[in-house]
Amino acid sequence: MGFKNWKISEEELDAQIAKAKASAKEADATEPRAKSVRFDQLSGLIVISLKNGAFFSFPPILVQGLGEAPPEALNDVWLDASGSSVHWDQLDVDLEIAGLIAGIFGTKVWMSELGRKGGQAISPAKAEASRNNGKKGGRPKKSLQQTA
Repeated sequence: MGFKNWKISEEELDAQIAKAKASAKEADATEPRAKSVRFDQLSGLIVISLKNGAFFSFPPILVQGLGEAPPEALNDVWLDASGSSVHWDQLDVDLEIAGLIAGIFGTKVWMSELGRKGGQAISPAKAEASRNNGKKGGRPKKSLQQTA
């Protein structure tokens, strides 16, 4: 299984390499890059130190594939050479730093489910408000307002 018909000149190869290097340099200058990542067992957070001096942290429960992981597996984390992605080999989880910072913690289905669960949050204040509203007869009916 060779590439018999695949030929490229030295000049074209050099041009493609130069283009790739320029693209990587631009990405390094414009996209967030991490210099370190760790699981802080005391706070229960994944902590990412960015090259610009900022820190970003989040609870593993938000991330697809990390929620049920033991601390030992969460500690087995590493960054790629460019600092653009984070990896947990034991858990088979790989995420882009830019996506994490944007709040993307998994696939679209995972994020949809995460949002649905968040909308179902029940707090003591919400339960009390619901009970009080029920004592008053429930939610008021929407009335149509006429405009002149």
